[in-house]
Amino acid sequence: MSLADLSLDQWRSFELPAARRIAQEAAHQVDGHVTVVETVEHLGAPLHRVRIERHGQEFALVPGGAVILGFDLNTWQPTPEQAADFAESLDQGFGYGPDLRTHLAQVLSPRRSVILATLLMAVEDENLTELPADMPAVLAARGLRMPSSDEWEHACGAGTDTLFRWGNDCPLDRDPYEDRTGPHQQLSGFGLRIAYDTYRTELTSDVTAAHGGDGGESVCGGYGCMLAWLPLATANRNPSMAEFVYGPDGEDLCEDFSTRPVLTL
Repeated sequence: MSLADLSLDQWRSFELPAARRIAQEAAHQVDGHVTVVETVEHLGAPLHRVRIERHGQEFALVPGGAVILGFDLNTWQPTPEQAADFAESLDQGFGYGPDLRTHLAQVLSPRRSVILATLLMAVEDENLTELPADMPAVLAARGLRMPSSDEWEHACGAGTDTLFRWGNDCPLDRDPYEDRTGPHQQLSGFGLRIAYDTYRTELTSDVTAAHGGDGGESVCGGYGCMLAWLPLATANRNPSMAEFVYGPDGEDLCEDFSTRPVLTL
């Protein structure tokens, strides 16, 4: 079996020695070396995390296969506190009304099934050095590429079906930028530092989406706590931010955006 065909379900079924062998094979394929193979608890079951260093940059193994992405609004209800916080934002002129569910329908990707290849994704995002349209060539010169939006979302959520990669709740007494010990500071299931700072805006190969943050717009604008946390939602594709990034005004701010390079197996 090609490593690219490794599914998340298969990965979960392996014992640690088998995971180590796969980690070594993946490292060999990309001319890197394994730095971490560990087992953590994720979604109530063991999940192996692998880190591979290549040319001074660390990558996490992200198993693929048939995976479910997006957020199912039909099976979700906001808490009274979330609904109230969003209502206050509406009163200040923020959000896509008339309620939180309507707002989420505008910014989150829909529930769907996709098939993804297993890959290695950078543990940390990196700032753009060129315009977004020029970054594929820049990364290709290093043997890398930008992730697709589906790959980013899967790497962030790691099989979760909740609003955020850590669950459906978020602190409503502080914004994520001020919260240095909140759930967004923990690594993702696959060991990525992802969706951790709303001042970050991660770009993928999809020009209609921006992930992991909104450049700090919601925090600086005083949108309210729920809206300040939502840029970190796993399925948030932030279409208005993407429109800005790829518009004429975004060209002067490209150094403020980032991407998360991928190594194809």
